Amino acid sequence: MMARDASDLAQRLGRNAEAVCREYLSNGRREGRYWLVGDVQNNPGRSMFVRLKGAESGKGAAGKWTDAATGEHGDLLDVIRESCGLLDFKDVADEARRFLSLPQPEPDPQPRPRPSSAPAGSPESARRLISMSQPITGTIVETYLRKRGITALHGTGALRFHPRCYYRPDSFSPTETWPAMIASVTDLDNRITGAHRTWLSPDGSGKAPIETPRRAMGDLLGNAVRFDRATQVMAAGEGIETMLSLRMALPHMPMAAALSAAHLAAILFPATLRRLYIARDDDPAGDHAMAGLVERAQAVGIEAITLSPRLGDFNEDLRTLGIDALRAAVRVQIAPEDVARFMQMAA
Repeated sequence: MMARDASDLAQRLGRNAEAVCREYLSNGRREGRYWLVGDVQNNPGRSMFVRLKGAESGKGAAGKWTDAATGEHGDLLDVIRESCGLLDFKDVADEARRFLSLPQPEPDPQPRPRPSSAPAGSPESARRLISMSQPITGTIVETYLRKRGITALHGTGALRFHPRCYYRPDSFSPTETWPAMIASVTDLDNRITGAHRTWLSPDGSGKAPIETPRRAMGDLLGNAVRFDRATQVMAAGEGIETMLSLRMALPHMPMAAALSAAHLAAILFPATLRRLYIARDDDPAGDHAMAGLVERAQAVGIEAITLSPRLGDFNEDLRTLGIDALRAAVRVQIAPEDVARFMQMAA
């Protein structure tokens, strides 16, 4: 019933798409067949575009929108929800019905000033999501990480918890809410440029039972989820859980999770870096990323050392082989002077 009600309301709003945009996305303007605005929260800009004319339903339906900066997309019910700060579908539906009962507003007699352009890959949506999240202490994020064998959670301020993070499988499906681990993606100056979401099951026993439980948003290229600030030595790898598992063996080493093989190959180096450990995932993409990163590091005088797991990745090693085996395997792969410096808790 809820899905049918949502579909009907979305279609009715789509028939009045321009009026909806003028009401809830008032910081935008019409250009041709689209309404351009900064984002779904009605910030000025031009990266989000709403289709004003189109079919009743389907991919090209009126009211469908896409934010080119974040990759987010949806319909006009999402616009009402986000611009009004609503959480429950009932409140969104009530607001939509209220709007649809009003006379349609006349177009503005005076053209609106052209809003300033928003740069592609704007991190604003990521910053808002992070600001709406909370520390992970005592939350199901802790439960989830401990289930994966990760108990050393010092220096994990980059991780946060959102109890009701929006998830939408595709543009034709209703929005769902699931608890999520939110990770801040930052640049070398610790400025937030993006966010990574891992949707979780309500009890924290694993990832949520959805098609794509991990998604990133914002400006990711060259940036990473960082655990402690790197100076002369750091480790970098793909996944958050992979790097947190490696921290179990190297608790004092600064680490960075680039979130994918492609982004790992492009990660930026601190100016002071002298030695880079690369946590390799045992797959072709991981090997390709490692090779590219080694080449880039050596070209600027940084010593690059590859750390290889015995199984698929370091979290699989931790969960399957145990912490003692992980420490022993890592100890023989790092430089001798780094054993005392970074493994003293594990000695």
